[in-house]
Amino acid sequence: MKIRTRYAPSPTGKMHVGNLRTALYEFLIAKHEGGDFMLRIEDTDQERFVEGAIDIINRTLEKTGLTHDEGPDKDGGYGPYVQSERVKTGIYMKYAKELIDKGEAYYCFCDKERLATLKTEVVEGKEISIYDKHCLGLSKEEVEANLAAGKPFVVRQNIPNEGTTTFKDELYGDITVENAELDDMILIKSDGYPTYNFANVVDDHTMNITHVVRGNEYISSSPKYQRLYDAFGWESPVYIHLPLITDENHKKLSKRSGHSSFEDLLEQGFVTEAIVNFIALLGWSPEDNREIFSLDELIKEFDYHRISKSPAVFDIVKLRWMNGEYLKAMDFDTFYEMAEPYLKQAIKKDLDLKKIANMVKTRIEVFPDIAEHVDFFEELPEYDIAMYTHKKMKTDAASSLQVLKDVLPVLEAQEDYSNDALYQTLLKYVEEKGVKNGYVMWPIRTAVSGKQMTPAGATEIMEVLGKEESIKRIRKGIELLDSAASV
Repeated sequence: MKIRTRYAPSPTGKMHVGNLRTALYEFLIAKHEGGDFMLRIEDTDQERFVEGAIDIINRTLEKTGLTHDEGPDKDGGYGPYVQSERVKTGIYMKYAKELIDKGEAYYCFCDKERLATLKTEVVEGKEISIYDKHCLGLSKEEVEANLAAGKPFVVRQNIPNEGTTTFKDELYGDITVENAELDDMILIKSDGYPTYNFANVVDDHTMNITHVVRGNEYISSSPKYQRLYDAFGWESPVYIHLPLITDENHKKLSKRSGHSSFEDLLEQGFVTEAIVNFIALLGWSPEDNREIFSLDELIKEFDYHRISKSPAVFDIVKLRWMNGEYLKAMDFDTFYEMAEPYLKQAIKKDLDLKKIANMVKTRIEVFPDIAEHVDFFEELPEYDIAMYTHKKMKTDAASSLQVLKDVLPVLEAQEDYSNDALYQTLLKYVEEKGVKNGYVMWPIRTAVSGKQMTPAGATEIMEVLGKEESIKRIRKGIELLDSAASV
């Protein structure tokens, strides 16, 4: 049997990390076995529809490489692939009527006033009303009269009050619930649209979906799905319910976290490949301890039986590390293309941005980090002369002042300000004085950068700054040290 999976998002806004993980796992399960991955748009909840959300879905799948074999733009013989278009074919009402004929569903004509009088229960923190099967007792004649009169109705699933329902999940095993705990959920709403739950079952069956992946918050709904499959006499798909994704405080990852959607992460300077790699490990682990995977490698390695039942923590520190690894491995031209806007935002002067980009490539984890690494190129910051003191380099304010005064005339006479030429010139001074490189380079680097940490050494920085600016900054360093010495 060929594996067929589907990603079935609702177009309600940005793509949440949890939704992207579902899409990724559906894709990997299918591709690992040479199967088909389908895109189906579930837009039956018209009130939550967000303009442009379908474009976000398509754009995200394209960027992440999760190419679908079938979908609204690729008819594989199971279309339409948009539920609102499927409604027009009458498919959902057709199957609802089949259930009515079997006694597994019934028309409900109760108005809002009557529904407001029903008992309520708190389920998962939400107060819901429990329908009392009132309309199940209507005679066939009463039902037909109400339909003929155009009385508004919904179609409800008829779940017995006694007995149990069992469904199997690949990770959690067999799960059994008391039927008394299940409500007669609505299958067809008063506007003629199917509910999410009913459309899911009908579409998955008629589209030959073999594996259904979703968050474990849907486990409580699964018995109702199972009852529908049983009522129709259909074989249910393989269910895989994924663990919750939490923040570092083990709370459900929310939109307020600032990194809950794919778009958020892109805006924060993460690269797509790192995001996909990271999300793949939110609940799944390979046989070894390897952490860096390309999408092709994930396809080869992915075994859904290795998905954990424990909540997955969205560790932003780990994602930043992983992103840094991708930036280090990235070819320079691609890196520069992505880094250039951040460099231009931090540096307005006419400097060699490619050389600066090369300095920071292995030092940043996300692109916005660039600014703090390179801002000194734009303007020498105010700095504390305590930075001139470095135990390992055996430097202090006095020795640093002497070094700067000694090298200033040498650097003023220097014409070639390339990194190699500057280094050779300063190396001669180091040899003459019989000191270590750091004894000389540390005060110079401090003077030309005004920072404790820089993405490159003194001569590399001076090459980019040029002679005039480098000399100006060294003089400034001498002035600061002189002033401190005279106090």
